Amino acid sequence: MIEQIPALLAGDRRIAAKMITLVENGGTGRYDLLKALHPHTGKAYIVGITGSPGAGKSSLTDKVITALRKQGEKVGVVAVDPSSPFTGGALLGDRIRMNDHYQDKDVFIRSMGTRGSLGGLARATKEVLKVLDAFGCTFILVETVGVGQAELEIMTAADTTVVVLTPGAGDSIQAIKAGIMEIADVFAINKADLDGADRVVTEVRAMLDLAEHTRLTRLDWRPPVIKTVTMSNLGIEDLVEGIMAHRKFLEGSGQLSEERKFRLRAELSEIIEHHIKDLIREKVEKSGEWDALLDRVIGREIDPHSAADQILAKGLLRDGN
Repeated sequence: MIEQIPALLAGDRRIAAKMITLVENGGTGRYDLLKALHPHTGKAYIVGITGSPGAGKSSLTDKVITALRKQGEKVGVVAVDPSSPFTGGALLGDRIRMNDHYQDKDVFIRSMGTRGSLGGLARATKEVLKVLDAFGCTFILVETVGVGQAELEIMTAADTTVVVLTPGAGDSIQAIKAGIMEIADVFAINKADLDGADRVVTEVRAMLDLAEHTRLTRLDWRPPVIKTVTMSNLGIEDLVEGIMAHRKFLEGSGQLSEERKFRLRAELSEIIEHHIKDLIREKVEKSGEWDALLDRVIGREIDPHSAADQILAKGLLRDGN
């Protein structure tokens, strides 16, 4: 696929789709492709859109696409859904809410199944973002699978994180429990035509008054709280303005480059961990000791920690073993 990179850079959608499939499925040549794409990345602005199931994230994402296209932006969308237990593919497949954009050559939409990954993103999401970045998308929207109390990985991928809450669902209380207050750069109170929307706005603003801002971007930035209704386009322009204002703040303060450096550092550590795990698994299985050690653990002859120590002590990570 490396020889097709010039076509990707020229905007070939078919090549972009093939490359995304390659990295998502872990195909042969995936790492070589990502290495070759790296010099062509770092230009796209990434916006995460996250929130609980049923908050209207897909519909809201659709409206944000429309607003960004009016500004002349080339938009990529990665929509992460729960996986089918049978095919591993995206289970919901509810991209029909974005169907109006499929004929737009400057909008590229891709659904991804989580395939068992926790954190609200699929394992390959960040690699797919690199393909779309090199493809020339100026904005990439990442819609996460519905978040609970631990699925907050979007903060490691996005420049701006939009947290979507809705009235009548206990979202403001859930936000406190989940730690969502810590990751939100912009709050969207969606379905604001329902009863209780003003109360949610008031509660979120009150929590912001009380919250200790622990992350770097919270030092001088107060997340705006914006009411939206996708059916009537209420608040959509205000939401996009909030995203743009956060971007301007990050760029003006120098925090955008610092946050991206931090994320690249974290990504490097994550890649090393994955490679070490894969290498250990490959070496141990090839040595024939895996089943023997496992039987001893099951038989209570040794404990799992001692078995791990034996594997490492025998130098199974060194080449030639």
